[in-house]
Amino acid sequence: MSCSLTRPLQLSTVPTSPIAEAAPLSLCAREPHVPADRLVAEMVPPPRFDAVRFDTYVPDPQQPSQIEAVKVLSDFASGLGDGHAPGGGKRRWFSRAPRNTAPAAPRGVYLDGGYGVGKTHLLASLWHATPAEPSLKAFGTFVELTNLVGALGFQQTVRTLSGHRLLCIDEFELDDPGDTVLVSTLLGKLVDAGVALAATSNTLPGKLGEGRFAAADFLREIQGLSAHFRPLRIDGEDYRHRGLPEAPPPYSDEQVTKAAYATEGASLDDFPHLLEHLARVHPSRYGALTDEVRAVCLTDVQPVPDQSTALRLVVLADRLYDREVPVLASGLPFDRLFSDEMLNGGYRKKYFRAISRLTALARDAKALVAQ
Repeated sequence: MSCSLTRPLQLSTVPTSPIAEAAPLSLCAREPHVPADRLVAEMVPPPRFDAVRFDTYVPDPQQPSQIEAVKVLSDFASGLGDGHAPGGGKRRWFSRAPRNTAPAAPRGVYLDGGYGVGKTHLLASLWHATPAEPSLKAFGTFVELTNLVGALGFQQTVRTLSGHRLLCIDEFELDDPGDTVLVSTLLGKLVDAGVALAATSNTLPGKLGEGRFAAADFLREIQGLSAHFRPLRIDGEDYRHRGLPEAPPPYSDEQVTKAAYATEGASLDDFPHLLEHLARVHPSRYGALTDEVRAVCLTDVQPVPDQSTALRLVVLADRLYDREVPVLASGLPFDRLFSDEMLNGGYRKKYFRAISRLTALARDAKALVAQ
C-alpha cells in the first residue's frame, strides 16, 4: 500500500513561503539496513541523556527514595573503578567477600519505579560516572539487547559483552518465555565474566513477565534473573506532568501539513500507513528510521488496531523520545491510541509509557505550528 496521505493533498495546504524549499521526508519511504557493528557501537546513552549526570538529577524533596538512589548509584559507580575482574573478584560494592570468592550478594542494581521518576536519567548518569572507556560500557534498552543477540548470535554477544565493566539495560521487560530463557542465560554468563549490571523497569524483578505469559512455568528463570539484582525502589510522580500544562489537542491536517513543509528535516506521514510500514521494518532499525529527522508530522491519528502494532509503536515512541524528536499530529489525541483492553492488559506499562512520552513530544511540537 502507498505511504502517501490518505486524502489528496490540497494545494491550499502547501505553504508558498520560501522557507519550504523541498517536500517533507517520509518515514514510510525509508527501509534502513543497520549493520551489526553499528548496533554494538550505538550501545551508549541516547542523545537526550548525553549531558545528564548525578548532579543534574533533581530529586523531589518529598521523595527520599530519589535522594537515596543518587547516593547508592554514585557508590556503585565508584566501586566499579578497580577494573574488569572475571568471576566477580573485584565486585566489592556488592559483597564483602574476599577476592576470588564468589559473593552471595547480587551483582547488579535494579531501579524500580513508576513513569517519569527519572530512572533512565539515573541509569545514564551511572554509565557516565563509571570510570571506564565508553567501549567498556554498554547501554541499551531491553529490546535493543535482544536485537543484538539476534544480529550477532548468542555466543558472539557473550564474547562481545564479557569484556565490559558495566551493562545498563533500560526498560527491562519480559514479553515471552523465549526472552525469559535467553536473557536469564545471557546475564548469568556475563555476571560470571565479571560484568556489573544495572537495569530500570516498572516491574520488580520477581514479577517480570507477570500477566504476559505463563510466568509460573518459567519461575526458575525469572527467579534466576532476580538473583542478579539488588532492587532499588524510586518513588514519585511523572516529572513530565509536574506543573506542566496538559498536552495540546491535535491539530488539523492542514496545520500539520503546513508545518511539515515549513520545517527543515521534518517528515510527513499518514498515521495508519506508518503503522503498516513499521510491520515491514525490524524494531532494531527504528532508530535508523529516524536518522536526521528533526520533527515527525502525522495526519489522521487513529486507535491502534491490535497488540502487535501497538508494541511496534511503543518502540518507535521510545526512539523518538530518546532523540528528542517533536511529534505534531492531527486526529485523535495520544491518550486515546490504545484500547481499554490494552491499557488493562499485561503490556499496560509499556502503553502508558508510550502515552507519556508521545505527550511530552507533542508539547515540544507546539512551536512548529507557531513558526
